[in-house]
Amino acid sequence: MTDFYDALEARDPAAREAALLAALPGHIARAQQATSAFAESLAGVDAAAITSRNALAQLPVLRKSALLERQKALRAQDPFGGYAAIGWRGLRAGSGAKRVFQSPGPIYEPEGDGPDYWRMARAIFAAGFRAGDLAHCSFSYHLTPAGSMMESGAHAVGCTTFAGGVGNTELQLQAVAELRPHGYIGTPSFLKILVEKAADTGTPIGSITKAMVGGEAFPPSLRDWLAARGIAAYQSYATADAGLIAYETPAREGLVLDEHILLEIVRPGTGDVLPDGEVGEVVVTVLNPGYPLVRFGTGDLSAVLPGPCPTGRSNTRIRGWLGRADQTTKVRGMFVHPSQVAEVARRHPELGRARLVVEGEMANDRMTLKVEVAGAPDGLAAAVAASVRDVTKLRADVQLAAPGSLPNDGKVIEDARSYN
Repeated sequence: MTDFYDALEARDPAAREAALLAALPGHIARAQQATSAFAESLAGVDAAAITSRNALAQLPVLRKSALLERQKALRAQDPFGGYAAIGWRGLRAGSGAKRVFQSPGPIYEPEGDGPDYWRMARAIFAAGFRAGDLAHCSFSYHLTPAGSMMESGAHAVGCTTFAGGVGNTELQLQAVAELRPHGYIGTPSFLKILVEKAADTGTPIGSITKAMVGGEAFPPSLRDWLAARGIAAYQSYATADAGLIAYETPAREGLVLDEHILLEIVRPGTGDVLPDGEVGEVVVTVLNPGYPLVRFGTGDLSAVLPGPCPTGRSNTRIRGWLGRADQTTKVRGMFVHPSQVAEVARRHPELGRARLVVEGEMANDRMTLKVEVAGAPDGLAAAVAASVRDVTKLRADVQLAAPGSLPNDGKVIEDARSYN
């Protein structure tokens, strides 16, 4: 198993699916019993009956905006808003949290006990790190959990870490030159800064031949730029709430899912699961007893890729980060949400993909709802336009389009206005 972090990565897909679904009822029950938030949102749900993806898809999606609002409302009683099953003296859980972090919002996230709590080792191993390597970690070690996430994963692989943190470019370059780390872990943009600064100053950093990057977009142009300078960089997709979601492999064909999550791609603004290949919001159920998230909407767009990874890893692959799912915009002084577009489509079952395009100059907005439909009956466009007025309180033109003609990019609302 030298090519894989563990045997889980190459197991039979049917065995993986069976194991995940077998763990689901206990996970739901844990969320209901150990957290006040899920006790409310999943009230009346028979956890023992949640044994399939279809059953899971009937549960509500928890979006980050709702998590933040509940945390704010319950700050005085519970900084986690009732979503954590671990904490410290004075909280409902009473114990179990090793650290607590603050992400922008602010959103508070707990770190539980045990090695590699965020499961980052799998991504770090896939990027080429091995036991005995020195990893230069340039993620933040303060407030946000990124530094701790990556360091705990590197330690699980068996690496030594240098806690570089963010900034202090000259000092970090000095450390690279003197410690000679085997690889870099951090944002791709800061790695580029380090490489350029090293070239300008003549600082030797040739010991870094691999990198695991995350936290921001990693375009192929930057990947190739780094490769031309002797650094093979691979990306991971993780959040402070869910931990590792997916990671890149040497195949460079999408990102392979972590072994401890159930992933769904849903239509933005809804909980409706989309077919494989359709772009939608990434929703994950994370099998973490300390922070038992159920159908957590990340707000990120992606799509499932067909087939297994050429490296032999057998888990599902996704295309990577394709943008943000929350496309809420303001039209003529009123907010229009993706969920409203979904509601219009739901009222007309014959409709397929829908896309609301907002055009014109500011204060002179016009909306056009483009919808895919096969064999449209007479009067459908007028009926859909009436539904738009009813749901959004705004007028829109309706354009009927052939099935498959609208872009498969996850956009439900396209803001094409001029802001000049």
